[in-house]
Amino acid sequence: MKVRADVAEMLRAGVPHSRIARELGVSQGTVRRTNHALGLPAPLRGGRPSRYPTLVAVFRGNSEETEDGHVRWTGYRDASSNTPLLFYAGEKTPAPKAAFQLHYGREPIGKPLPTCGMTGCIAGAHLADRPMREANARADAAYDAIFGALSTNDEPPQGT
Repeated sequence: MKVRADVAEMLRAGVPHSRIARELGVSQGTVRRTNHALGLPAPLRGGRPSRYPTLVAVFRGNSEETEDGHVRWTGYRDASSNTPLLFYAGEKTPAPKAAFQLHYGREPIGKPLPTCGMTGCIAGAHLADRPMREANARADAAYDAIFGALSTNDEPPQGT
């Protein structure tokens, strides 16, 4: 795609798409395609700049670490499902999904759930997606097959 220098300059300066289209006499589609071709983030509705420059900053600005290493969401929650959501680059993402991506560097497969026992914990290291949970279940079954299932009063075997 051939990029118009005047459109690119205004986009890099953070001018809202509608204003660029109006002032330069181009379509908003041209502005949007140029924005995409330059690799710039999608604008927020209303052309407001983000309070946070990165996804990490959004996550950290809307969560808090507890004294025992868990992370609690302090930001926006969906009114109907109570799902913690973060908003970045014009998109909304469930906070556990973002935490998983930031920690593991990949998209979760299925819903990431806490494995630490704290309801609602979103510490990346405390989250597991479906393949991780399935692998843990297989490992637990193998352990039980080798050593026998432990009751809640039993202690795990000690090394000799």
